Amino acid sequence: MLLQNLIQGLTVLKLHGNVEREVRAITYHSAQASEDSLFVAIKGTQSDGHNFVEQAIDRGCQIVVVEKPLDPMPEVTIIEVDNSRAALAQLANRFFGFPSHSLTVIGITGTNGKTTTTYLLESILAACGLKAGVIGTVDVRYPGYMQPASVTTPESVDLQRILREMLDAGVTHVVLEATSHALDMHRVDGTRFAVGLFTNLSQDHLDYHRTMGEYFAAKSRLFSHILQEETETPALAVINTDDLWCEKLFALIDGPVLRFGLSDDAEIKAEEVRCDFSGIRALIRTPRGELQVHSPLLGRLNLYNLLAATAVAVGLGLPLESIASGQKTLARVPGRLENIPNHVGVHVLVDYAHTPDALEKALSSLRELHSGRIICVFGCGGDRDRGKRPLMGEAAAQRADLVIITSDNPRSEVPEAIMADIEAGVRDQGLPFFSSLAQCGGNCKRGYTMLVDRGEAIRMAIDYAAEGDVVYIGGKGHENYQILGNKRVDFDDRTVAAKALERRKQKERGKQ
Repeated sequence: MLLQNLIQGLTVLKLHGNVEREVRAITYHSAQASEDSLFVAIKGTQSDGHNFVEQAIDRGCQIVVVEKPLDPMPEVTIIEVDNSRAALAQLANRFFGFPSHSLTVIGITGTNGKTTTTYLLESILAACGLKAGVIGTVDVRYPGYMQPASVTTPESVDLQRILREMLDAGVTHVVLEATSHALDMHRVDGTRFAVGLFTNLSQDHLDYHRTMGEYFAAKSRLFSHILQEETETPALAVINTDDLWCEKLFALIDGPVLRFGLSDDAEIKAEEVRCDFSGIRALIRTPRGELQVHSPLLGRLNLYNLLAATAVAVGLGLPLESIASGQKTLARVPGRLENIPNHVGVHVLVDYAHTPDALEKALSSLRELHSGRIICVFGCGGDRDRGKRPLMGEAAAQRADLVIITSDNPRSEVPEAIMADIEAGVRDQGLPFFSSLAQCGGNCKRGYTMLVDRGEAIRMAIDYAAEGDVVYIGGKGHENYQILGNKRVDFDDRTVAAKALERRKQKERGKQ
């Protein structure tokens, strides 16, 4: 595409150089720059692309977009803009031919529930005979293609490229997780959404957003700006009416709204709810009629995900029978209250919960299903919101019987220091400390211990659990790695748990 065509509609502060150049690629990585590429210098959380402009030019790049003034250079076209991230989104959208205009895109934002809801919607769309693509925390996928995700919401140029690839592959509907970082960094700007879904809001990412108000402002951009600006008529907003932030969000929306929840004012609501270890059964009432839902997913927290997916599907006009069928078909979501099958009579569940609210809801859901002991193994990530650590400790101590505080992804922090932050919340709830679960005895009802090695912590919990106990392993979910310092090592809670269960089974056989 000619540069002069590519920059149509772009608000340019200053322009120096030739605009009759051919652009064959757009990049924000200087190492990927080439003679035919356009390099956009964006500010990241770790580095600033403006420091790598010379490197891009040395690699042959002749077109650069910047938001910091740059002295003119021979044979280099310099485009100065107010916000290079916003410009990147606009350029990428035009470069790839506005792919979202030919797709039905569903954007999901909120603190918890995004990933499970993408899986539910994908299953519902498949039950309707539609070809769906998903862009989310676990991976990017569509029929015939799957690539593990490096970030939940890709940078704008990567996002628009993926949307174009999906469109070219015959995909009709795309379900996209829109994180607060992505919304704040303009990654989804220019994307035309048919529906925007708000799941909930609770404390997370305050290392980046600083306050809950700023966190909410980032999430709400999807509804206050993007849904209303990228279409001729505002897109449908689907919101959780039971969430504390609902009313504040509702006031920002200028367009159609569909509310889901258990409250009387919800248009999509559940009644006759039954939750057990076989899944969830409920009657869901909608403006288009009612449907009986039987989902293999566990716990009341997943009831809200079922309601959210139902609300989006109803809003899109999909058949009620296909909605029910799609929900029933989805048996598991990777690392989201994922059951680890075993023959030792212990319920072992791996979950991605890494916020106080997510941990509280997961354990509360399990408590509703189970009257026996719950053993909770979890930690918190390093270089992230420190304020949530004692709150997660409190949530675990209040809702589990036995707690093992362990390491998660410590990154550059000392694992023991992170665990001490968590312990403060556990200790405040009055749980007695034991050097190990073995010390508290086989019939111990309440207490906590600490073990840095996450693998050993999982094995301790599984070895100690009695038949009928629940072992809940929280924090990492689907992740198959652990970040220790600057090293990324192989580690999967599910694999570790499965091996521990097999080892226990072999030991029990040996005693017979």
